[in-house]
Amino acid sequence: MLPLLAAPAFGQRQIFYRDYSRCLPDFLRHLAGEAVRRRNEAIGKLTSAEAIAGRQKWARQTFWDLIGGELEPAPLRVRTTGGFDRDGYRVEKLLYETQPELFVTANLYTPRNRRPPYPGVLFQLGHSINGKAAAPYQKCCQGLAQLGFLVLAFDTMGQGERAYYPGASSPLTRLRSADDEHTLPGQQMLLVGKTSTQLQVWDAMRSLDVLASHPLCDRKHLASTGNSGGGTTTMFLAAVDDRLTCAAPSCPNSENFACEDFNPPGSTDDAEQNFVNGGAVGFDRWDLLYPFAGKPLLVLVSGKDFFGTYSPSYIKNGRQEYARLASVYNTLGKSDRIDWWESPLPHGLNYSARMQIYRWFRRWMQNEAEPLDAEPAVRVETDEALWVTEKGSVVRGLGSTRPAELARKMPRVQKTADLKTLLGIEEIYERPRRIRLGKVASEGCEIEAFEVSTATHVWVPGWHFLPA
Repeated sequence: MLPLLAAPAFGQRQIFYRDYSRCLPDFLRHLAGEAVRRRNEAIGKLTSAEAIAGRQKWARQTFWDLIGGELEPAPLRVRTTGGFDRDGYRVEKLLYETQPELFVTANLYTPRNRRPPYPGVLFQLGHSINGKAAAPYQKCCQGLAQLGFLVLAFDTMGQGERAYYPGASSPLTRLRSADDEHTLPGQQMLLVGKTSTQLQVWDAMRSLDVLASHPLCDRKHLASTGNSGGGTTTMFLAAVDDRLTCAAPSCPNSENFACEDFNPPGSTDDAEQNFVNGGAVGFDRWDLLYPFAGKPLLVLVSGKDFFGTYSPSYIKNGRQEYARLASVYNTLGKSDRIDWWESPLPHGLNYSARMQIYRWFRRWMQNEAEPLDAEPAVRVETDEALWVTEKGSVVRGLGSTRPAELARKMPRVQKTADLKTLLGIEEIYERPRRIRLGKVASEGCEIEAFEVSTATHVWVPGWHFLPA
C-alpha cells in the first residue's frame, strides 16, 4: 500500500511557495486589525463625561489634521439671481463664493404662511449628476419648507451647475459619473498633500454661514441632512461645526476600515471619503459623529446597501458602531437623542426616509409632538427652473475656478522624503530578509528561487540566475 505522501526523490527537499496573491490583502487586514485594537482601547475608556469630552476634542482635531486643516475665510459675496413662488414656500436662487472665484450655486426654500424666525436646515446633496435638481432632493427641501424650516440646498463640488468637466452640448458632466467629478481632482490633490475632503468640509461650513446669516433664520436651531454623499458630508460637518444642533445623515458612507472581518481593500470610494493615515492614528468614519454626541442624531440606512452600494460589512459594522455611540449618549444621560432607522428599500432618499427626517426635525427643532401622517404636497421642477446661472454652469457662465486649478496652486512636495511620508511608505533600515527556496542547475548557470520581505507581511518572489 502506497503512503499518502511520498518522500522527495534523491534527497531533494520540498519547495514551499506562499500564496503571494494573498500577501497584500493579508497585510491590509493586519493594518485594519491594528487600527481596530487602537480604536477599541480608546473607545472602551469612554465611561465618563470627562473622558467623552476628551475624545470629542481629539476626534475633531484629528479630522482637521488628516484633511489639511481649516482654510482662510474669504468674502462670500452672496447675491440673489432670481426666484419664484409656490404654494407654501418660495425658492430663491443664490450664488456665493466659498473661496475666491470658487462659485457655489444654491436654492433657498423659504416657508410661506408661517411666522419667522425659522429653524434652518442645510441640505447636502448625494452624488446626483443634476445636483440640487434631483427629484428626491427637491421633494425633501419642499417638504421641510412647508413644515416651517428655512432650507438651503447647494450644489456639491462637481455636481449640477458646478460640473467642472461639462459636456460639449450640456452643462452636466461629460465624465462617467458625478463621483468622478470630485474624485479626479481629489486624486490630484492627494499628490500635493491636500484633500478634496477639506474643500467639501469648507463648502459646507461656509454654506452654513450663508444660512445662519439670513434674517429669517433661527440661529439657535440649525440642522443638516443629506443622502449618500450628502449623508457623508453631513457627518463631516457634524464633526467640526458646533453651530449644528441636530443632524440626520441618510445612507452615508459610514463603513469603517477599523472593523472586525475587514475585507480588503474595503470601502474605497470617492476620494474625499478616505482619510489618508487615519488607520495609523485609530481614526475612522464613525469617529466623525463623536464630536456631535449628546445632540439629536438620527442615522438612516438602507438594509440593501450591504450587497449594493457598500461592502458586505456595511450594515453589520454600522449596527456595531451605532451601539457604541448610543452607549456614549447613554453615559451622557441623553439616550433619547439618538436613533437608528433601517429601510428595506434600496439606497436613496425615498418617501419613508423623508418622513423620518421630517418627524425628527419637528421633534427636536420645533418641539412638535403632533404626528405627521403624510408628506406635504410636492412637485418636481425642471433643472432649468432651479438654475442659478444663466447657462446652468459656473464654468461656462462665470469662469469659475476648478478644484484641479486650486490643486496646481497648492505648494508642491519638493523632497523625496516628503513624498514617502505622504504615501505612507514604510521605512525599512535593515537589509531585506531574503529566503532561499531552492536551487537547480540549468544551461550554463544555476537558478536560485528566493523571496524577499519588502514590508510587514508582504513577500515578493524572484529567481536569481548565477553564472556557472
